[in-house]
Formats: sequence, structure tokens, C-alpha cells
Amino acid sequence: MRKFHIATEEEIKNAQTTDIYFLRTKEILEKEGRGDLQVTAEITTSSLPRNWDWGILAGVEEAARLLEGVDVDVKSFPEGTLFHANDVSGIREPVMVLEGKYADFCLYETPLLGLLCPASGIATMAARVKRSAGTKTIISFGIRRAHPALAPMIDRACYIGGFDGVSSLVGARMLGKSPSGTMPHSLIIAMGNQVLAWQSFDKHMPSDVPRIALVDTYCDEKTEAVMAAEALGDRLAGVRLDTPGSRRGDFSEIIREVRWELDSRGFKKVKIYVSGGLDDESTRILAASGADGFGVGTSVSNAPSIDFAMDIVEADGKPVAKRGKFGSRKEVWRCEKCLLEYVVHSSAATPRCERCGGETIRLLTTLLKDGRVTESLPSPDTIRNRVLQQLGILTTI
Repeated sequence: MRKFHIATEEEIKNAQTTDIYFLRTKEILEKEGRGDLQVTAEITTSSLPRNWDWGILAGVEEAARLLEGVDVDVKSFPEGTLFHANDVSGIREPVMVLEGKYADFCLYETPLLGLLCPASGIATMAARVKRSAGTKTIISFGIRRAHPALAPMIDRACYIGGFDGVSSLVGARMLGKSPSGTMPHSLIIAMGNQVLAWQSFDKHMPSDVPRIALVDTYCDEKTEAVMAAEALGDRLAGVRLDTPGSRRGDFSEIIREVRWELDSRGFKKVKIYVSGGLDDESTRILAASGADGFGVGTSVSNAPSIDFAMDIVEADGKPVAKRGKFGSRKEVWRCEKCLLEYVVHSSAATPRCERCGGETIRLLTTLLKDGRVTESLPSPDTIRNRVLQQLGILTTI
């Protein structure tokens, strides 16, 4: 009996997490002599959640590992690509394309979408938060709001979406980073009072752990901030405000008050970090109010999934499509200056950007050939840098 309600890596790899109708489809095709049917299938979305203008593609590395060893060719946007649901002409953008015998890969549609949809939603929300916060520090605090089996995926998607650090042990380890965090209210309560807790943290934690005091357990935030500064002196790196929503009031005003009281006493170097129910809109407001960093949780770990679907668009070399879809093989080109995409027939000439007249680059690149990964997959840092570079372009267009 399983201790936790999760699929094993072997079960995922063997398509045991698929929907039953794909197994039935495979059986029928093979019994009807259609097991050799060659198809092209593409993954698209008709719209993005909450009227988002753009998304960030994530989960590509796991998709490659899922399909590795399956006799299929796969092209994909690079992981971390900023994409739109539709191109400049309203044509849905295929972020990934699979070619091969349908019976060979049909069982993988369900787990493939399961890898891409939530990871892309989380990475997109993380990128939106990062864009709102500008140069301020953002830490992923969201793993407690999701199944623990997903902690590494959540933290990775947050990091490649632009976050600066993650809180989970396993997520940080898989990223090759040190986990980030401060202290919980339970430490202060267990120690009996704030000052003793802050001093004990300072006494026992390694020197490379920033001394960031949680300052809203019992008293007014600015009162506890001053208490922490006086207790730790120059060793205090920052204070964290995590006031529950029922007592928050005007969070921007609280931040300004704390900043004023710390500065008035000579603690101008002490930074202010905030957490608790934050999202892309609140980080924008609080960053402008003087917050230096944010711990963002539920809004990213429970971000809406990108509603990708996989559809056959070519069978036996002929264009096909269900209602509402566009048949035939396609290429996707993008202007890197304007971040505009152009979806064209695979045989069409390379388009030029309609906005600036510049050259475009092909977004769909080979991920697997005959079930083999063709190139080394990029590191999380490389993907994150790509995301940040694209977010920078957004500010100029």
C-alpha cells in the first residue's frame, strides 16, 4: 500500500497516468490495422488565464524525459520562452509539435499535458510577480499550499520564472542552490518572547544565514522592528512583515512607518521583507511603498494552469483538424525585438516583423529525434536568464 497518493517515476514513464480512452484508442487502431498511422500533433492553447497577455513555457525538460525512448520526433519552443496564445493574425501558436506513429505516443498525451500545463502557469505567475517587483528580491514560499510531491516542480518553475530563491530543501538542492527563508512565528512562540527568539537565531545559525527577524508576532510591526534592531544591532540584515490579512490594514502605510522608525534610529541598512497573500499586483504596490523583498506563496504555487491541448493536425501527410483548430504542419517565427510571433505553413517563406520590419527567428527547435534528446538541456539559470531578458524587452515595447 502506498504511503502517499502519488505516481512513481516508473508509472509516469510507462504512461500509467494516462486517461483510459487513449489506451482504448491505441487498441482499436492496432486491431483495425491503423497502428502505423503517421500523424503530426501540436500543443496549443486557445487563451491564457485571467486575460494574461503572455505566458512562459515550462515543463519542457520533464516532457523530454517523458518521451525519451518513445519513437517520436518532437519540436518545441525552448523552455522559458515568452509566448502568446495566438500570433499576430489570431492563429494559435503550437508551442510543441510531435510527429510519429500515433499509436506509439497517444498514451503520453495526458502526462505530457500534465507536465506542461501547471509548470507553465506557475512560471508565468512567477514572471508576472518578478516584473512587478523590478529589482527587488523574490523568494518562493508556496510549497505548503500544494502536494509535497510537487515541491521541486513548483520551486523550479518559480525560479526559472525569475524568482531569486526558493524555500524548500529538495527544490533548492535540485536547482543547485541554498534554500532561502527566515523564521516562523512558531519559533518566537516556542522561545517565549520575540527578543529571545531573535537572539537565539543569531546565536545558533551559521554566519552566512542572513539575520532577518520576523516582527509581527505580538506587537505592532514598527515596535517589534525597533526591538529587533536594538537587540541585534548591526547584525540585523532585515525584518519580515507577515501580518495576517485580518489585521493587515494598509500594508503600504505599515511599511512606510517601519522604514521611518528604523531610519530614525540609524538602521537605514536594515531591509524590509514582506510576505502573506502576495501576488503580482500587491508586489507592484508594496515595492513602490519601500519593501525590499518578498516571500510569495499561494499565488504562484496555486497559479492557474495554462490550458494546453494536443490535437492532430496532419495524418498520412494530409492536413486534418477538428473544429476550431488549424490543420497542417506549421512553423512559428518571432521578432526578438518586438516579441511578436508569426504562425505560417511549414513551406511558407520566413516572415519579417510587421511592426519593426526586422528579421524573425524560428521558435520550434528539435527536442527529440527518434525518441532521443538531440542536445543538452539548458540549466535552470540559463532558462531564468532567458525569461529575465524577455521581461526586459517587454518594458521597451
